Amino acid sequence: MYDYEDEDDDMFGGTPQTDKKVNIDFKAELNADQYAAVTAPYGPALVLAGAGSGKTRTLTYRVAYLLTEGVTPEEILLLTFTNKASKQMLQRVEELTGVGSHRFLGGTFHHVGGQILRLFGDSIGLQRNFTILDDGDSDSLLSEIIRELDPDFFKSKENPKAKPIKGLISYARNVMVPVEDVAKGRYPSNTELLSKIDAFTVEYQKEKINRGLADYDDLLVLWLKVLEENKEAAEYYQNRFSHILVDEYQDVNSLQSRIVDKIGSNHQIMAVGDDAQCIYTWRGADIDQIIGFPQRHQGTKIFKIETNYRSSPEILKFANGILENRKTNENFTKTLKPSKPHQDLPIVVPTIDTYQQANFILSKIEQLLDNGTSYNEIAILYRAHYHAMELQIELSRRDIPFVITSGLRFFEQAHVKDLVAQLRFVVNPKDVTAFQRFACLLPKIGEKTASKLLSLSERVSNEKKINIFKAFTEIDVLNKIPKDAKEDWVGLAETLQSVHQLATIAIPSKVVDEAINGWYHEYLHTTYENWPRREEDLESLVDFASKYENLAEMLTQLILLSSESGDRVVRPGESCLRLSTIHQSKGLEYPHVFIIGLADGLFPNKRAIDGEGDLEEERRLFYVASTRAETSLHLIYPMLSSQNGTQIRLMQSRFLKELPQTGYEIYNVHSQNAFGQGSDYRTTKWDNFGKSRRNQGFRKFY
Repeated sequence: MYDYEDEDDDMFGGTPQTDKKVNIDFKAELNADQYAAVTAPYGPALVLAGAGSGKTRTLTYRVAYLLTEGVTPEEILLLTFTNKASKQMLQRVEELTGVGSHRFLGGTFHHVGGQILRLFGDSIGLQRNFTILDDGDSDSLLSEIIRELDPDFFKSKENPKAKPIKGLISYARNVMVPVEDVAKGRYPSNTELLSKIDAFTVEYQKEKINRGLADYDDLLVLWLKVLEENKEAAEYYQNRFSHILVDEYQDVNSLQSRIVDKIGSNHQIMAVGDDAQCIYTWRGADIDQIIGFPQRHQGTKIFKIETNYRSSPEILKFANGILENRKTNENFTKTLKPSKPHQDLPIVVPTIDTYQQANFILSKIEQLLDNGTSYNEIAILYRAHYHAMELQIELSRRDIPFVITSGLRFFEQAHVKDLVAQLRFVVNPKDVTAFQRFACLLPKIGEKTASKLLSLSERVSNEKKINIFKAFTEIDVLNKIPKDAKEDWVGLAETLQSVHQLATIAIPSKVVDEAINGWYHEYLHTTYENWPRREEDLESLVDFASKYENLAEMLTQLILLSSESGDRVVRPGESCLRLSTIHQSKGLEYPHVFIIGLADGLFPNKRAIDGEGDLEEERRLFYVASTRAETSLHLIYPMLSSQNGTQIRLMQSRFLKELPQTGYEIYNVHSQNAFGQGSDYRTTKWDNFGKSRRNQGFRKFY
């Protein structure tokens, strides 16, 4: 737990300081669209800022403009989604105007909410010196409450652990729907569990207040409660802030939107965002908030900032084409306008499979480097982490420096290591490290207990002349298993025995599939809130395993790759390729961008195609990915994929099919290299790629 940093009460009142007159030639320093938004008259305003159009510059100059109009810093509230964004904007304001950034109340929603609760939290029962729970502490408190209300809850493997329960509680609070409704969507057939989760939620909220605690979500939930239940506090903030500026408004959730609407009830809000870049609905962002802003705030003036300072005209035409196929209110349509010189058209590259996809990228990167490009000017973007597995393998093999914006490298992820440890132990039951890795996932089993259980199992195995997997379920061993872990232990032992038997008669892909769908399947579902993504990662190992003839060979290669990718240390200042999920790349830009896995079922993903996800959000993701590119854009998709060892045909992404064929060129790898079965894609290069447009590898469509 940690204490929230208290702010000077002068931030919330007192006599405003007298400021010098600010002299800025706004018309000369801004384009026409930016100038119109920056100098917007008093009243509600919605600024739709297209990708790369200078949104931050517009917000910064808006603050400066308000100061020139006599608005004091204390009257301005700036809400952002990162403290970094807020700090950068206010520092730039200070540079422009000389007004100290400390004079403004600005920061993330949670940061500002915490400050307000220090002053008014006691009016709703929260003591002013409350302590904020970090993620681990809130998990522990919820676990404690669940055990008190239902001592046997965690003993059933059917029940989720505290972390995923807290995740759904958090989601429900942020989208402002009953917890039971969210739980029903995730556990539709377990009515008993639904009522228990509701009870856990009520007690969790009550206990936090009793102990003077607040979790991350409380900073918003209780902030809104103050505004709705404390009339004096609500009127104070409504009257204090003559201007409220909200950054990245397309990412607000229902709770944040309600807070802004409540404080800005006098219609002085300027919301800045881009509905076409709303890509976080899975964590609560609500696109209806930005779409419905004009209806909630009568008299709203809409400003569009459309001149792009990032990408070539060819890339912008491609990106505009993506948006032409979405359904949206005419008031929200935007067309990005170029300001940079012409470059090559975006290039679509069909490849045989993900291995050829990886090798094409590395071949092209080599050419870029030969032409003076550095690694850190190149980004490779993907819809899901596992889409880049083969690429990471090739980068590691060739000792090419790369960093991953979206987190750990594929083989370093906990769930991948957990599954691989089980496979390692099946192949080599003397692998104590592997055994401890997965045994310690069970409740009440630490390294010492795991070592004792393994030693006992080995002795029983020798005495009874049975393999160690059968020994795990012998009565002598079961009697030593901690009570809370017994059910999991039996399930784990049965999975290991099944995988062991299959490993002697089946191809590696079948063995890996058996391991994924065994005990660890239940563990994944009850432990992680984002288990679908983790499950996708594990399922990609089935395809990886299909390339090998036996499990031992596969593990040898996988462990080598894991070691290589994990041991390589990027030196300070070293130029590196950037690998990233599209979600993590938002707000970034690179001269050269490769988007991989652009096939139906991968991007857009299968859930969206089947109607379980949001297809329009997938389209917006494609738009965000494409607009990261400044000079060149390559869009690559594999035509074949292996599922459970069976090759299936993939079709290019429907988003590509929708686009006019004059907007891109196709590079036909196969016109120069005909690959037969067993060909080594890893050593193939396309040396004449990137020469004349008349190169036979290109085919232009009109």
